[in-house]
Amino acid sequence: DLERAVKQARALLRYGRESSTNQAFWLGYSEMFAAYAWFTSYLDGLAATEVIMSSHPVPIVIVSSESREGAASTLKALELGAIDFVPKPSSGIDLDMKTVREELTRKLKLAAKVRVVRTATRSKFSLAQSPGSATGDPPRRAALSAHNGGKFPMIVFAASTGGPAAVTRVVSGLPKELPAALFLVLHMPATFTKQFTLQLAEVAPLPVKEAEANETPQPGVIYLCPGSHHLRLTSNGKISLDPGPRIEGYRPCADVAFETIAAYARALTVGVVLTGMGGDAAKGVKAVKAAGGHVFAQDEATSMIFGMPAEAIKTGAVDEVLALDEISAAIEKRVTKLSRLAPVVTR
Repeated sequence: DLERAVKQARALLRYGRESSTNQAFWLGYSEMFAAYAWFTSYLDGLAATEVIMSSHPVPIVIVSSESREGAASTLKALELGAIDFVPKPSSGIDLDMKTVREELTRKLKLAAKVRVVRTATRSKFSLAQSPGSATGDPPRRAALSAHNGGKFPMIVFAASTGGPAAVTRVVSGLPKELPAALFLVLHMPATFTKQFTLQLAEVAPLPVKEAEANETPQPGVIYLCPGSHHLRLTSNGKISLDPGPRIEGYRPCADVAFETIAAYARALTVGVVLTGMGGDAAKGVKAVKAAGGHVFAQDEATSMIFGMPAEAIKTGAVDEVLALDEISAAIEKRVTKLSRLAPVVTR
């Protein structure tokens, strides 16, 4: 069962703890485990996460079901400062539990290396404007499309560990009148991206929706890539969703979204690489740069995991490395400039 999986993960993590690095990790893990166990004996998991992260922050990994309710609670915990999550097995068969043990061990090791800070509650993001809706005519759509022959700026985000909170922060800081389409590619299961769409819509100034196959993107709308598919943009500007196997270990894979959006929008493309583990988007940012687009990456100081931004920066294709709270304004500034230049840079 799950309790046995946690204990086995803990036993694996103790191996080799004689080294100073491993001992520091083990002490950090023990502190996390003890604190969370004490709080959850009095509070539910979500309330315990809020109390811990606002008073005595330690790395927290959530184990959650993939039900709608489980996804909602997990995403709220991530907003409150939890590091990552492991989906609870759908059945009790040995194969499921083996997968959980491996994933739990990997993420606990990662969590012990993460720099944690005291966080605010979810209301921190609620300084947002009224909730967006995927209906109606998005801001300046007609005027912009007529102005540039149908093309407009396209912003594509990539994020993984720490991504939901980072994306929420950036999106909630954007203006209501942003004449660009936004594409969000996060490494999350399909159930979680559905729920994240609903929660992001509560704080976003723009309409938020899950991307749909054969849909034509519109400026002033945020499109979230479903966790079960890769997102591509076709040569005629329509969204394509591919349920195929993982690419470079990822599904969705940010690289394919960056590459195909850049191939269509060319210099009107803006790439944004936020916190996350691994190197997804490193190939994509090179495609954006080669197409004449602009790339932002989150800096190390504000990244929960400086893996994806660091790999993107190493390519030499990143134009600006910014603190998380600086990215919204930088995007607005870039889109404003592109909107003025659109007739010149479109194909």
